Amino acid sequence: MSTATDHDVLVVGAGPVGLMLATELRLTGVRVVVVERRTELDTAPKAGAFNTATAEAFERRGLLAAMRAVAGRQPLQADGRRSPFVGHFGGIQVPSGPVDEHDPALRGRGPDWYVQVPQVEVERVLGERAAELGVEVRRGVEVRGFDEDEAGVTVHLHGGEDVRVAWLVGCDGGRSTVRRRAGFEFPGTDPQITVRHAVGTVEGAEHLGRGWQHTPTGVYVHGPGPGQVRTVELDGPPADREAPLTAAEMEASLRRVSGADVRMTTLTFGTRFTDHARQVTTYRRGRVLLCGDAAHVHSPFSGQGLNLGIGDAVNLGWKLAATVQGWAPEDLLDTYTGERHPIGARVLDWTRAQVAVMRGDAHSRALRDVTTDFLATRDGATHYVKRISGLWQRYDLGNGHPLVGMTVPDLRLDDGTRLSDHTRAGRALLVDLGGNDRPAAPAERYAERYAGRLELVRGRADGVGANGLLVRADGFVAWASTAGDPVGPGGLEAALIRWLGDGTGRSGR
Repeated sequence: MSTATDHDVLVVGAGPVGLMLATELRLTGVRVVVVERRTELDTAPKAGAFNTATAEAFERRGLLAAMRAVAGRQPLQADGRRSPFVGHFGGIQVPSGPVDEHDPALRGRGPDWYVQVPQVEVERVLGERAAELGVEVRRGVEVRGFDEDEAGVTVHLHGGEDVRVAWLVGCDGGRSTVRRRAGFEFPGTDPQITVRHAVGTVEGAEHLGRGWQHTPTGVYVHGPGPGQVRTVELDGPPADREAPLTAAEMEASLRRVSGADVRMTTLTFGTRFTDHARQVTTYRRGRVLLCGDAAHVHSPFSGQGLNLGIGDAVNLGWKLAATVQGWAPEDLLDTYTGERHPIGARVLDWTRAQVAVMRGDAHSRALRDVTTDFLATRDGATHYVKRISGLWQRYDLGNGHPLVGMTVPDLRLDDGTRLSDHTRAGRALLVDLGGNDRPAAPAERYAERYAGRLELVRGRADGVGANGLLVRADGFVAWASTAGDPVGPGGLEAALIRWLGDGTGRSGR
């Protein structure tokens, strides 16, 4: 088999996850092509916002400003005040008042834990950045199969074209062709509910309660937008999930759940989903990897899907690039599954638990009452916000400093820059917080050894509790010194070798 390749990586799927991965790869010079079966952007209403962790990932690459330019306003009450709720857990609305915004994990983020941007606009911004970087995105192209060998993957496209690549990544959603054809195990739990979501004209809407409403026959939501309704029925999955949702079906479901005399006279958008929850046992099989919904499916309760997928993409991107370019330390690519699989598993359980409190039986009603009380407390509401914001995520990167394994705060340095200003190129950072008035010979030697992979940032910042940081390309802290210790050998040397290799091999550029 020839070892020549047309591209280093072929990404299947041009949704937000596939495009984010492609831009991460392209930043370091990887030859990447994206194929997408749709010919145009998918404009169907999906995720309407992204959380703090995703906003940080976008800001590290200079994308957040473009996202905010198309952001909608946070939900407001009729009197112009901000909504009294930060979200819901299984239909239990979580009050914003008790949230401790000074909790160390929230880093003083303020009241907006989600940025209100429709998924189609996220996809549009990422598509524009991919084009700027020279990523080839081929629309109207489907994968019909592939053959893998030790040297690469031959991908067979509809129409008879074959593309030879070193690596194949499936970002092609919950019904992933790549996952199925590569033979990934996909265990999980079967669906128990049917959720119907529609936008249209509802006559008699004044008889519906606002927000999440629990009834003996299920749960329904009216709003926040005009004509927007959602029902949750607890009697299993739909008989035919592929059939289009009609106004008559939506009306019947809304009547059953709400008990109100309503009619749905027009339907401009309608969809169904279930609580089907599954996750592959490994995110990699040989030269084939999975990312986003291709690796895990779950209900969208609390809006975790898009955010989980973006987290996968930024974790995988730099590791796969290092592998392509030949400088990756041994087993670096295997840390993708090791770090992201536990995160995905917890998100699946987070969505399963919400179904448990939605049920109408006596045990679930009792659980819902207890959960409601907890979420109204300072600790409960704060814990909820940390979960939905994504700031709870931590990797096991070693003991010691509390920042290790967490995403790095966007420190403001004494030269007026923020740490995120130094992350645009997708390199790791060695942050020397001792200031420019101290000799920096050890730090400069490390930067020279890892030229193209590591950028040295020097300055001072308040409230860090560390004198130096090693920040991976995905924004996670891999090493931190205790305050007062110099940026010298010790644990830093081991961390550099662990994540950036021994300094030999080809540069990351």
